[in-house]
Formats: sequence, structure tokens, C-alpha cells
Amino acid sequence: MPRLVYLDAFPAPNALDILAPENWIEVIRADSAAPLEQTFETLKTAHAWQCVPARDEVPRPLLVGPEFLERAPELLVVSSGGAGFDTFDIPACTEAGVLVVNQSGGNAEAVAEHALGMILTLLKRIPEADRALRRGWTGARTDFMGRDLLGKTVGIIGLGHIGRRLAQICRHAFNCEVLAYDPYLTLQDFAERDAVSVSLPDLLARADVVSVHTPLTEETRGMVNGSVYENMKERAIFVQTARGSIHEELSLFDALNSGHLAGAGLDVWEVEPPVAAHPLLSLDTVISSPHTAGVSKDSRERMAQYAATQLIGLLRGEDPVRPINPEVLPRYRERFSSILG
Repeated sequence: MPRLVYLDAFPAPNALDILAPENWIEVIRADSAAPLEQTFETLKTAHAWQCVPARDEVPRPLLVGPEFLERAPELLVVSSGGAGFDTFDIPACTEAGVLVVNQSGGNAEAVAEHALGMILTLLKRIPEADRALRRGWTGARTDFMGRDLLGKTVGIIGLGHIGRRLAQICRHAFNCEVLAYDPYLTLQDFAERDAVSVSLPDLLARADVVSVHTPLTEETRGMVNGSVYENMKERAIFVQTARGSIHEELSLFDALNSGHLAGAGLDVWEVEPPVAAHPLLSLDTVISSPHTAGVSKDSRERMAQYAATQLIGLLRGEDPVRPINPEVLPRYRERFSSILG
């Protein structure tokens, strides 16, 4: 019987409702607070591992890497509860013949709307006005003169499910010029996704708003650094709702504190949640949230549905719907036949 082990919870309870009729699958909950030896005893004969996608919510020994994989020799697939997959060491999984899947697209609407909310809030300078009022401000209304989004140039780094949806909203609702940088797409992809393909330097020089929507990989880790901020348009807005570690935090503080950038909306952090004394949280031009952009009721239920149905299909022997390392499929199929028949 295939064994599916999930850590703490699926994105929403409807995943268990979907799995309940599949009585040919043994579904086991692993508690992140339980003794690790107990969890690994369960994982010793597990075929699928469903993990929460936020790395700071997973005990380090349960982050999937070489040691984890050695202790779960029958593991065939590891599944992220969201779009992010930085809780898994992809090369190690591929080397071990383990398929990695995510729930890409399940939270696209929630994150795109969150990014848009941050963009509008920053352009209108609502956080600055709000905080000034709470401190007893009595100046002129023009002290907080903002800007409209209508007709502005929006630059999107990463034009996947979320970036595509944000591009659509900005292009059609606000008549924005949408520029995008994504080296993995064709010109036809850009045209179909309401964006113009440009180089990263061109995007930075022209965009009034820069929004990041890439996964965290070795390629994107630290890609938004001090040089990127310096090359952004004067008084531009920066929004990051993708993954912590893609952008450098202290150099962003410098770019904001100097007045070069007008504001930043940050949903993701190097350490989550950030400490209250984090320098970026001291700035009135920064709005923040604790990695909650994708946490809407609708998106969580959709991701739970994606996760449960994809795992059921995989354990039946079907191909993955949302693979992260498709190059592993030949080896994965061999191991699947050997382990589950």
C-alpha cells in the first residue's frame, strides 16, 4: 500500500477530504514537534512526503537533503504545499531519483492581488500618512502627495503564474506599460502574458514599479542586490512577494534611506518573521507582511486540492502535473516500478 506522510497540515483541510475515499493510500500525519527519530521511523517506509513550503516553519532535519533522503530509502516524491520549493534540495532529490512537485498557480491570484495592493498603497503614500497622523501630524495635505498607477511603467521580474496575472491586471485595469525579464520564456510567451520582453538593466532603468515573482534557486539567490537598487529609476517602488533571500535587505535599506527609492513592499524575508528591530521596519516608506501574500482562504483551498489530486495521480502511476525536476522522470519511473509495482 502506498504511504503518504504529510508534515503538520496540508494548505487546507479539503485535501484530507479529497484523500479520504482513496482507502488504498495510507495517509499519515507527521508532527514537527514530535521527536525526530519517531518521524524518521515513519519516513523509512514512506513513498510520498508532503511538506509545508516555508523553510522557517520546517525543522532543519526535515528539510529534504542528502541525509533526509538516506533515511527515507523508499521515497518516490516530495511535494510542496505551495509554489515555493526551497525546502527541498533539488539536485539531491534528482540524484536520489526522487521527483519534486509543487502547486504552482494555486496561489497566483492571491499573491498578484497582494502585490497590487502594496503597489497602490506605496504610490498613494498611505503608510506615511497613516503613521504621521498617529504621531500628531498637523501639516499640509501636499506633504503626502502620491502618484497614480494609471499609465505608469511596471517592471516584473519573473513572468510565471503570478507575474503573468499581475501583468494582466496592470495592463488592462491601469493601462500600464508592462516590461518583464524572464530568460526562460519565448517572445510569444511574453506577448500572450501582456508584457514586453526586456533585459534586466532596461527594466530597472525604465520601470516606476519593480515587482519580483521568481522562485528561489541558486540562480536567483541574492540577484536583487545593491547594484540592482542603484540602477533602478529614481523614486521607483520595489515590491517583493516571491521568496526571502532573493533580495538583499541591508542594501535595500540604504537605497530607501537615501531617498533613491520611494518605497518598498515586502512580504518575504531572509528570516521569517523578521525581528521587530529590523532596520527596514523602521522606515515609514516600507510596508510589510509576514509571508502572507498567498494565504487567502481561496488560494489555500486551491493549493490543497492541487496537492491532494496530484499525489493521488502520482501514486496511481500517472505522470506529474507540476514537476520541478522533470529530468528525473526516467529514473523515477524505474524506482516506482521497483518499489510499488
